[in-house]
Amino acid sequence: MAIDLQLGPADHGRPMSLDEFLAGDYEAGYKYELIDGRLYVSPEANLPEDWVEQWLCDRVKAYARKHAEIIKFVTNKARVFVPRRPGATCPEPDLAAYRNFPKPRPMRSLRWQDVSPILVGEVLYEGDPLKDLERNVEVYLQVPSIKEYWVIDMRADPDRPTLVVHRRHGKQWRVLEIAPGETYTTKLLPGFKLRLDPHR
Repeated sequence: MAIDLQLGPADHGRPMSLDEFLAGDYEAGYKYELIDGRLYVSPEANLPEDWVEQWLCDRVKAYARKHAEIIKFVTNKARVFVPRRPGATCPEPDLAAYRNFPKPRPMRSLRWQDVSPILVGEVLYEGDPLKDLERNVEVYLQVPSIKEYWVIDMRADPDRPTLVVHRRHGKQWRVLEIAPGETYTTKLLPGFKLRLDPHR
C-alpha cells in the first residue's frame, strides 16, 4: 500500500508495513507508533506531562553520567522493536535506557532496530491509560532485554504522581507501586534513587 498523503489522527488504526510507517509524512502535534502492523496515534504530551517526562529523563541521565558501565545511553525519543508480534511493532516510550549501545561510528550506521533497552518508562496523564497500563505491559514483556517498565501516573494529582514498576521475573512481571514522595531504588541501577517529587 503506497502512502503519499499526510497522516494524522483520522488514520489511527490504519494498517501499515514497517517501511510505510518509517517513510510516512505525519501531521505535527501527535505521536505515532506502529503496533501489530497498525498505526497508533495519540496527542503529543501537554506541558505538565512533558515536565515530568523531562524530570524523569534528567534523573536517569544524571545516573548514567556517573555510571557509564551500567547505562550508556538514555533518551525520550526511542523506538523499540518488538519481536514475535502479529505485525510490525515499535512503540516509542517516554524513557529508554540502554546498557549495550554501539559507539556511533559512523553515525549513519545507527538504527533503532539494532539496539534494545534494559529500562523503559511512560508518563501517564491525559492519554489512553490502556496503552500504558495494559498494552505496553504485554508488549514490553516480549522484549527480552527490558528488565523494568516504569509508569509515572499523574492522573490523580500531577503534582504528586505515583510510580508503577514492572520488574521482570522469568516470563512475567512483578508489580510494585510507589506512593507520592517515596523513594524508589532498584538493583538494576545500583545506587540510583528516584524520589517521587517532580518539583525537586
